[in-house]
Amino acid sequence: MRTIPSSELIINDDNSIFHLHLRPEQLADTVILVGDPGRVALVAEYFDSIECRVSNREFNTVTGTCKGRRMTVLSTGIGIGNIDICVTELDALVNIDFATRQEKAEKRRLTLVRLGTSGALQPDIKVGEAVFARTSVGFDGLLNYYAGRNEVCDLPIEQAFMAHTNWNELLPKPYFVDADPTLAALFRDTTREGITIAAPGFYAPQGRWVRLRPQDPELNAKIESFEYEGRRITNFEMESSALAGLAALMGHRAATICTIIAQRVALDACTDYKPFVRRMIEMSLDKLATL
Repeated sequence: MRTIPSSELIINDDNSIFHLHLRPEQLADTVILVGDPGRVALVAEYFDSIECRVSNREFNTVTGTCKGRRMTVLSTGIGIGNIDICVTELDALVNIDFATRQEKAEKRRLTLVRLGTSGALQPDIKVGEAVFARTSVGFDGLLNYYAGRNEVCDLPIEQAFMAHTNWNELLPKPYFVDADPTLAALFRDTTREGITIAAPGFYAPQGRWVRLRPQDPELNAKIESFEYEGRRITNFEMESSALAGLAALMGHRAATICTIIAQRVALDACTDYKPFVRRMIEMSLDKLATL
């Protein structure tokens, strides 16, 4: 059995994982991921009791009990790279024996649900709605670095999308990964189902033009007009694809739900979106407590 070198899995002197600074016993099986470190406290307001609070860099964590279920809420910061760190280290906390640096024979499955904010790409999606990413699309290329990528991706829709958009070969190849079906069923009656794009940046990768012109100014129009078996691409954000892909490869359940705070087609945005986010949090905690 492979022993993982210390350079590949860094464990701190207090037996915590390198970036998150969590110890294995501090992690619940149900993990809520939020981008904003400040949103951890908002989620934790709903906890009945708190076991621990841990903070390092942008990674703030609270573990406690909500509606009788042990849960962890963790802030990831912005972007795909941070999701790579968080999901890998969360998996290591439950599936690597820190004493031997070897995989455990019996694997523990986590439930990872990201609660984020997003911009809508279809005119009928309203600000304040919650969109469940039944499929996440990675514009970032992260999953292409991992073995087994094709086994967890929807290859036919990838090919259809690249043909429809005349995908630029200089860009990373997009990948399409489905959310966990159990979570899709759990949230079906309280969210709008969608296909969510995770972009590797906030500006040109999402078609925004401030001073630097996007390489393809028509890409968003192509995205908006894409249809596959009656399904449309609904929204942009920056993390869902890596979460869905890495979780699928590792055997965890994962999903992303985003509150819409901008209407990209109408060129409108809402800065007072906290009530919508709070509503999404309340709904999600109620659902996750029943798992």
